Amino acid sequence: MSDDNNMHDDPLNGLKNANTPDPRADAKQRSLAAGMAAFEAAQKKTQTTPQGNPWGRRLTSIIASLKGIKIMDLRLPIGTAVIALIALPLGYQLYSSTSMTPAEVAVQRPAIVTPVKEQAKTEQRVEAPTVTAEPVAPATEPQLMQDETASSTLTRQAPPDVGSPPTVSGKMAAPAQSMAASADAMFESEMAMPAPMPSMVALPTEPSGDTFTSFDEQRLKAVADEPVSTFSIDVDTASYAYTRRMLEDGFVPEPDAVRIEELINYFPYDYPAADSAAVPFKPTMAVYPTPWNPKTQLLQIGIKGYVPTVAEDKASNLVFLIDTSGSMDEPDKLPLLKRAFSLLVDQLSANDTVAIVVYAGSAGVVLEPTVATDKAKILGALDNLAAGGSTAGAEGIALAYRLAEQGKIEGGTNRVILATDGDFNVGIDDPEALEDFIKAKRDSGTTLSVLGFGQGNLDDATMQALAQNGNGNASYISSFREAQKVLVEEMGGTLDMIAKDVKIQVEFNPAVVSEYRLIGYETRALNREDFNNDKVDAGDIGAGHTVTAIYEITPAGSGAELIDPLRYGQTNETPTAGDEIAFLRMRYKLPDSDVSQLIEVPVTPDVVYGDIADVSADMRYAAAVAAFGQKLKGSDYGGEMSWDEIEALARSGRGADDSGYRVEFINLIKTASLLKPDTDRNPCDTPASGEVCQ
Repeated sequence: MSDDNNMHDDPLNGLKNANTPDPRADAKQRSLAAGMAAFEAAQKKTQTTPQGNPWGRRLTSIIASLKGIKIMDLRLPIGTAVIALIALPLGYQLYSSTSMTPAEVAVQRPAIVTPVKEQAKTEQRVEAPTVTAEPVAPATEPQLMQDETASSTLTRQAPPDVGSPPTVSGKMAAPAQSMAASADAMFESEMAMPAPMPSMVALPTEPSGDTFTSFDEQRLKAVADEPVSTFSIDVDTASYAYTRRMLEDGFVPEPDAVRIEELINYFPYDYPAADSAAVPFKPTMAVYPTPWNPKTQLLQIGIKGYVPTVAEDKASNLVFLIDTSGSMDEPDKLPLLKRAFSLLVDQLSANDTVAIVVYAGSAGVVLEPTVATDKAKILGALDNLAAGGSTAGAEGIALAYRLAEQGKIEGGTNRVILATDGDFNVGIDDPEALEDFIKAKRDSGTTLSVLGFGQGNLDDATMQALAQNGNGNASYISSFREAQKVLVEEMGGTLDMIAKDVKIQVEFNPAVVSEYRLIGYETRALNREDFNNDKVDAGDIGAGHTVTAIYEITPAGSGAELIDPLRYGQTNETPTAGDEIAFLRMRYKLPDSDVSQLIEVPVTPDVVYGDIADVSADMRYAAAVAAFGQKLKGSDYGGEMSWDEIEALARSGRGADDSGYRVEFINLIKTASLLKPDTDRNPCDTPASGEVCQ
């Protein structure tokens, strides 16, 4: 009885002192009853008012002792609890923002990202990055390292098929993968936290802020309806340099950033040069099979500007108008700009003068017109430039032209070279008024070229408009090597204009050609009547510059026509041009003249080649660049030419390539193939595809 009394007074002691019950049913029931009574008594003793919500109660733990007895409700020491309360939210925040992808998410195909095309217009749909993938093992830490400059996070989702877009979500925290791995182990093994949220893996996105002129691709035209094509010549190369930088940085540029004619004209071609400055160029033409459509042909027109002799050293009066706003304070902007202009200064002679005007950060004249041989003074002025501020320098453009007029050289080159990352706060806010101002100065003999630097703030549309209105060039300086190409290798063409307002007009013979389309030159299109109007501005050609234009033409009766003939059109007219394929007309003005000159050349069967292998290496290479541009921007007419086929064609036309630019382009094709891989390929073209092929 004494044992029973003790059990009722203190159930725990009763259990500890109780004798081992006999293996009988009544003994088992007594033991169960005693255990339940002990549990209820313990619950009453330890019951307190909860603090906070159930999940947020004070930490407890379940620890197994050496004897195998589990002790519940063991409180952490006060110091440990304080540390846990501080570390817990910080650690969880670190975990949720930087944790590595769980195995079930990471075991996906490697992401190949086509960046988002950001459009300011609300009616345009924002396209998400395209994820193309192949099965691989779980992602490792180096595969998950993120771009430090990314401004948004994309939540990875398992794509239902190639090209399914991930969901845009949230802001990206700074990556810290090794810390995240430690946090994973800490929370899983010690803190007993709830199951983690789905992993947030930041995928690279296209840097925002750069703006480009929006345009539609050149459409296919029926010769019977529109036999004449007219456009302005273009020797700008900014699009290629920008496209190259984007691809090398791991992004696919938006379609409007890819102007195919600028890609083609980035490279020099060995066309025959003109014999004299009086007729500064002569055309070279060829017709050959289209590499992406065997039923059509390419008509390629190439010209090379007259190359002056060394003795013809034309004097130059240059004014550098330099953006020194705060946004220029990046390594690929003002510091690169200084080195680029230093290269140009080294190429100048005693016939040349240089002045420097800055705007935005620090306004005013930094260097009065100075003879180019005083290189220490010029380079010292460049070296002292610093970026900062925003809106000072409202007189920048007017001041630059004032200095140019002050040092004007009759019969020489008088040019303002504007260098900026896209901040055109040069003193005239209205874009139309700024263009009119530059036009007026152009007509008085001072031209304008524009050099773009950096990314994220680049206003390519304004660059192009100002350069076109200023009878100058627009170039994008993405690297020191590009600065060397533009300002050293092509300095003569950049500064020495040999012809202005150059226009091309091609009339196709409907008896030979049924359809045509001009590849590129969308922003350079002219009306038919503009060709003979000398008041209509057009492009300019510098000394030694080469320009290429390519038409895709559909031979009459080939069966490749995409446009049905008119039911009620005139069908009884007989062409009178014999077997001519087309007729080329070119208009140009000499630098000191306002009256255009005319060149006319027929396109005859003797320039037709039955095999693309028979044309020159330059022709094949230009066709490869055209195919690359069409595929990169998603042309409606580019056919199904694969990246491998484009690369093979480019290799066949590489030639000597002393500068190495063509080899660089071939490597760029490989990069593009990774970022925007071939899709919709015929499975029969792939070995072991598993498809039944005929």
